[in-house]
Amino acid sequence: MKTFSAKTQDVVKAWVVIDAADQSLGRVASKVAAIVRGKTKPIYTPHVDTGDNVIIINAAQVKLTGNKWGNKIYHHHTGYIGHLRSLSAKQIMEKNPRELLKKAINGMLPKTRLGRTLRNNYRIYDNAEHPHSGQKPETVSV
Repeated sequence: MKTFSAKTQDVVKAWVVIDAADQSLGRVASKVAAIVRGKTKPIYTPHVDTGDNVIIINAAQVKLTGNKWGNKIYHHHTGYIGHLRSLSAKQIMEKNPRELLKKAINGMLPKTRLGRTLRNNYRIYDNAEHPHSGQKPETVSV
């Protein structure tokens, strides 16, 4: 018996819609990361992009439990000495609702060349409107 290894040209990518309205941020992000990575398919190969393209709608209506809106802090450094910037989840949501989901999903993808490629395989929209109806996406529940 030989081990199966998927090739890039053999992968058939589908389009999937996930509605994030009234869903937990982490549950949506983990589901999207698994689909984008290809772990929901039987042909999953760790070093090949075998995942589907994901459309996330209603990102502005995602939920966080407990006191995470004020207590969950995201940090980034500008590169200059002493320039560590911090924003709470509520501040990020007010500024750009898509950014909160983007940070959660990117944290669950690999930090390699493959991970940088996989970041292009999902799109996030604030409301229920998206321009990808031509791809005939199928709806997936979280």
